[in-house]
Amino acid sequence: MTQKPLQDRVAVVTGATRGTGHGIARMLGASGATVYCTGRSVKGHPATAGRPETIEETAEMVTAEGGKGIAVRTDHTIEAEVGRLFDRVRKERNRLDILVNDIWGGDELTQWGSPFWELDTSQGLRLLERAVHTHIITSRLGAPLMVERDSGLIVEVTDGETMGYRGNLFYDLAKNTTIRLGYAMACDLHRHNITALTVTPGFLRSEAMLDGFGVTEENWQDAIEQDSYFAESETPCFLGRGVAALAADPNVASKRGGLYSSGSLAKEYGFTDLDGRRPDWGSFFRARVREIIESEDTPDEMSLYVVRARMNQIELDPAEKEECARLRDYLERYE
Repeated sequence: MTQKPLQDRVAVVTGATRGTGHGIARMLGASGATVYCTGRSVKGHPATAGRPETIEETAEMVTAEGGKGIAVRTDHTIEAEVGRLFDRVRKERNRLDILVNDIWGGDELTQWGSPFWELDTSQGLRLLERAVHTHIITSRLGAPLMVERDSGLIVEVTDGETMGYRGNLFYDLAKNTTIRLGYAMACDLHRHNITALTVTPGFLRSEAMLDGFGVTEENWQDAIEQDSYFAESETPCFLGRGVAALAADPNVASKRGGLYSSGSLAKEYGFTDLDGRRPDWGSFFRARVREIIESEDTPDEMSLYVVRARMNQIELDPAEKEECARLRDYLERYE
């Protein structure tokens, strides 16, 4: 039997209960890795109201895919618990090859549609504790296992492949900070032959997203009638395959400090989503924006929102000045 590319590698995937963390853990397992799956939701004690997923289920799927899944309940806001996690990894495996920071926990804390001066400060700071502080604590305590061996990969997970505004001050801080963490850690780790970088999914077809549309993974395309953008959605395993490809790439150091989307990784490494499709959310979204501004029809509120979102994405990018000006002119005509 052919050895899987990550057969002897050890990974820690944080936030592995559901969403991208679940998909990444699963696909690392499919490549043969031993994966420590961490999170706060365990059987009988869910940490997120209304969500049934647990880290034990993720670990079981990792093993079913051909790896070895190990569930470790860890609250990554508590430094002592994170320390115990890595003490266990050291004791049981004496190595750490891959660390994925995918802790989020901010859905119920994000107040969409409100300017920053109307936001609940305590709520926003709690979001940053969950989505940023946890990443720093985890990398701080996990990196020494890699530094000792002068080898490893740290993957930050964000939302979006631009540095533009994401529509809510605290959400924007969290998602842009994870990009900066990937870059900053890469600078410090470079001399130790350890690569740090950031990845993002496209339109993620997570468990919560499927529930929100009232569909399952088996009939997800039925939701396209509700939202045509859903046609370019992807499973959490699509980004998971991207992370597995990065971990198996002997030249991954060339990507240190960068930001990579699931769609761009799929093109480079030649993988598909579970259903054989190859979604490319970035290209899809840009094409939709062009359709809107080139149309002679008066835009509805959703179309204006899409154009506004695209302008926010690119207005800090010097290479996109012309497109940004076109979008700004369009919005001034109709808003």
